[in-house]
Parts: sequence; structure tokens; C-alpha cells
Amino acid sequence: MKLRIRDIITSLRPTKIYSEASRHARRALGKSFSFSQTIFIATIVFLFLPLFVLILYSFNSSKGMNWTGFSFVWYEQLFLHSRDLWRAFWNSILIAFTSAGSATLLGTFGAIGVNWYRFRLRNYIQIISFLPMVLPEIIIGVSLAIFFAGIKMQLGLLTIFIAHTSFNLPFVFLMVMARLDEFDFSIIEAAHDLGADEAQTLLKVTVPVCMPGIVSGFLTAVTISLEDFVITYFVTGPGASTLPIYIYSAIRFGVSPVINALSVVMILSTVLLTYLLRNFLKYIAAK
Repeated sequence: MKLRIRDIITSLRPTKIYSEASRHARRALGKSFSFSQTIFIATIVFLFLPLFVLILYSFNSSKGMNWTGFSFVWYEQLFLHSRDLWRAFWNSILIAFTSAGSATLLGTFGAIGVNWYRFRLRNYIQIISFLPMVLPEIIIGVSLAIFFAGIKMQLGLLTIFIAHTSFNLPFVFLMVMARLDEFDFSIIEAAHDLGADEAQTLLKVTVPVCMPGIVSGFLTAVTISLEDFVITYFVTGPGASTLPIYIYSAIRFGVSPVINALSVVMILSTVLLTYLLRNFLKYIAAK
């Protein structure tokens, strides 16, 4: 009887099922920091420490590097007395979203066309489309400046928009092509069997399936456009300053804490936007 009760109690205890991942995790926790963990932590500190320093000194009451007290004076200066800075900022936002939208539209339909159809110059188009990604930015900037000068086009926001669309296009093209490589073309055949024509199949089947790649390409293009300096420097004109150009012009006279304050605002906005888009991208990928 006692043996039977003991067997019943033993059977009621939760069995420990250890997967390979959990065994490795427990083994890693039992050890001291390995070389790879040390390098990882050092890399994270190296990347994020300048951001913490920037955030800290945006609240410094003085303009120098000596800490003299906590203050919001530079944020007041940013929001109330920095008209030229905000003009450059909104120019950057305008160029980033319009050029990213144009590059996303062209890159998406270009990737679908290259992936769907077989024609003689298909491989050459794929190779040429990746050239802006591997060429140095200074070469692209100089070539675009020479091109605009050759057609006698006045430099300004329009030339910046054309330049940013040109070098954003390959990034969108690559991301949509990667999504199409995983595409199940039996869905296309099923849509045709159900009576959908080519336009309906494109808009209601192919584009929704490619949406994660399209959104990722758009966000990548916005980011690249916002931070670009080299190409923009060669194609900008009077009164068409973007934020990187403005910061470069201002930093020659010393780093202003107003720039630090704007950087903190942009960091917080980026973190918030990333957090909001995280679930949205998961929802799109799951559909």
C-alpha cells in the first residue's frame, strides 16, 4: 500500500523536461562572464554612452563641457528661439517622407516586375539597381551635382528630393525582393482560378503579402534620408538647408547645447515611434 501511494505521489510531481536551449542557458548562467559576453557589453557601452552624455549635457545650464547645474534653458531656446533650426528640421522631414514614399512606390513595383517577368535585361537591371548601395556617397553626390548642372537645374529642395529618391530606391527594392523570394505563387494561381484579373491579383494579393517588406523599406528609406549629409551637401542650394547641413554649418562655431536638446527630442520620438510600430509590423507579418 505504501509503495502504491509513493508511486501515485511521484507520478503527480511535475516532470522536468529540459530542452537544449534551457540547458545551454543554465550552463551560461552558472559561468562567469565569457569573452564574448564581455565584448558584447563593451560594444553596447561604446554605442550608448555618447547618447547618455548627450542627454545629460542637454540639461546643463552652461554652454561648455563643465557641469554647472540642471536647467531647461536649452529646451526653451530650442522651442522658442530657433526658427532656422526648425525650418531645416521640417525640410528634412518633408524630403524624408516624400522621397521615401516615391522610392517605396517605384521600388515595390520594380521588384514585383523583376520577380514576375523574365526578359533579356533582367539580370543587368538587378545588378545596376544595387550600385547606389555599394558606391561611395561622395561619388553619387558629385555625379548628381554634375547631372543637375548639365541640365541647368537650380539646386534646391527638388534636387534634394530627386537625389534622396535615387539612393533610397535600391534599399526598398532589396527588401521587397527578399519578401518575394518567400512568396508562395500558388496563391496567384488560386486568385486567377477564382476569377481575379492581373490588377486585382496585384493589389489584393501580392501587395498585401509584400507589406512587411514594403513598410520596412519605407522606414529604412526615411531613416537614411534623415541622416544623409554627403549627397545632400552636393545637391543643396540657397534656402534649402536640411537638418544635417544646418548642424554642420552650426558646429563650425562650436557645439550648441540646442543641438543636444533637439537630439534628445529626436531620440525620444524615434523610441516612441519604434515602440508603436513594433506591434503593427508584427500584425502585418502575421497576416
